[in-house]
Amino acid sequence: MEEKNLDIYGDPPIPWSRALEQLEAAPVTQSPRTTWLSTVRPDGRPHLAGIGALWVDGKFYFTSGPGTRKSRNLAANPNCALSMALPGLDLVVEGRATKVADQPTLERLAERYAAQGWPARASEGAITAEFSAPSAGPPPWHLYVVTPIRAFGVATAKPYGATRWRF
Repeated sequence: MEEKNLDIYGDPPIPWSRALEQLEAAPVTQSPRTTWLSTVRPDGRPHLAGIGALWVDGKFYFTSGPGTRKSRNLAANPNCALSMALPGLDLVVEGRATKVADQPTLERLAERYAAQGWPARASEGAITAEFSAPSAGPPPWHLYVVTPIRAFGVATAKPYGATRWRF
């Protein structure tokens, strides 16, 4: 991993372990933190949507209905960014979203969502449930995975700093 200190006040680089500890800290039984997904519309304008992303095995997973703006954007351009406020650290992660099609992964992630209170289940290559976010569109929903390419962290609590990581 490449690390670059972006801090202009003399603070040392933030170790990736600080972000990783926060990403992995939430027990499976808690609701997912609000994560913001940024995609690009076909005409180049940005689109931002709140999603319930899960951090599992070094990747982000989220669901989206095939007719939603974010899904249509990702079909045309899979580059995206996710952002979230972690305790003491604001984090932006850039990557590429791809649809998950393999049944074992769909089942494993559906179980993770269900453990947090959303009764998700894997069915015929997608995720389904009795309900989802009002903006998700009707079921079934695609499961997407985003593997980080680079990330930016700005500390909001001591020790302060700002860092870019390339994976």
